[in-house]
Amino acid sequence: MRRILALLAILLPTLIVAQTNSIAPSQPLAFTHATVIDMTGAKPESDMTVVIEGNRIAALGKTGRVRIPKDAQIINASGKFLIPGLWDMHVHTLREDRLATFFPLFVANGVTSVRDMSSTLANFDMLKQWRGEITNGTRLGPRIIAAGPLIDGPKPVWTDFISVSTAAEGRETVRTLKQHGVDFIKVYSGLPRDIYLAIADETKKQGLTFVGHEPNAVLAAEASDAGQKSFEHLYGVLLGCSRDEAALRAEAVEEMMKPKGLTSLAARWLVETKSLDTYDEGKARALFARFARNGTWQVPTLVILRAFSFYDDSTLTNDSRLKYIQPQVREEWEKRKNIFLKSATKADIADRKRLFQKQLEVLGAMRRAGVGIMAGTDTPNPYAFPGFGLQDELGLLVKAGLTPMEALQAATINPAKFFGKEKDLGTIEKGKLADLVLLDANPLEDISNTKKINAVVLNGRLLDRKTLNKMLADVEAAASKR
Repeated sequence: MRRILALLAILLPTLIVAQTNSIAPSQPLAFTHATVIDMTGAKPESDMTVVIEGNRIAALGKTGRVRIPKDAQIINASGKFLIPGLWDMHVHTLREDRLATFFPLFVANGVTSVRDMSSTLANFDMLKQWRGEITNGTRLGPRIIAAGPLIDGPKPVWTDFISVSTAAEGRETVRTLKQHGVDFIKVYSGLPRDIYLAIADETKKQGLTFVGHEPNAVLAAEASDAGQKSFEHLYGVLLGCSRDEAALRAEAVEEMMKPKGLTSLAARWLVETKSLDTYDEGKARALFARFARNGTWQVPTLVILRAFSFYDDSTLTNDSRLKYIQPQVREEWEKRKNIFLKSATKADIADRKRLFQKQLEVLGAMRRAGVGIMAGTDTPNPYAFPGFGLQDELGLLVKAGLTPMEALQAATINPAKFFGKEKDLGTIEKGKLADLVLLDANPLEDISNTKKINAVVLNGRLLDRKTLNKMLADVEAAASKR
């Protein structure tokens, strides 16, 4: 019996994928009488019909005026709201042991596309296979755009990625990663300035973009001017708004370089807290204008910033959604084991709470200044739940000052623009790929209504509420097994 149970624990995730993969677009699909929020910025259109043939939107218009194929499956969407599929623009999922549980959680929450921000080369090779399977319909999962291994400096935070010590090594790494097929380059906090600028230059030569952690040794304005396309976690933004930015960055680098010095992330938190007392409104306005002019996007991952500030909050530690998370991942979330939390003192947490409130304020100011914002979670770091975390992020974006429409655009049309995929994704328009979410309530009235999912259309395949519930139940069962 023990052997049978052990075997089931191994096979159950595979069985989950096999069961959900049986759903395929065998006939045209039509939603009638829906209210369409197309994400172009136009007002919602009521009483609309959307016809899907294959994996594309074949037609849309007022119900009664659109031809519906005779063999179509018709869904009466009266009183419901249709939005494009959602993106999570900052995830870390590319490990085989997470695949079968994370992917269904994304899809069940309407997340039909993700940007994976780092993986080992071995995992990236597996990703190529998964992407092909997702595209041809033999594996259920979101569309994936991925970085491969991140590039850090001589004293890396993570030893399983790439550490470079010279500008020449940085350039060679960019060329190697391009040959390996990565979609973009991710840089990290510990890169020295000269190496960072060499990587920036080489990505341009290789026709790639680069994103990630704006390094401690590089001014925020410099990183924007160098072409870093997105800043993650708002790292570097508050420092860039400090009248003492150069001195604080020098302090961070000095702390990193000590024989037993702080990691680049710990050094960043130390000086960012100090930057709160030297925040300069004029410098902030100039920096935000620069971001807007340069097309420097922000992926704030407010979900994880909140978790690092309020990790002891019972609403996090007792979250009912923990039932969907594998035991080994839940253990990684515990303070005693998590690299970001285990050494944090009460004073550190108090500082982070203060920092988080300022980050919300600054994000709203950036949006008003025209800086592009995209929704991401940093899944699966502590309490950034796969799929569910994106729903949480939308709520936090609104709390930071975005309108519900702007928050939704941060998870739909904005990522499509970022990747140059507006012709296929991001809005509900004729000819676009059929990644859609049908909601039971209006998300423009209350952003939390994005959680009221009636159905998901993934690359033309209909996943109704019954199917989504089965997916969640299977993930819960798999997560209960060790």
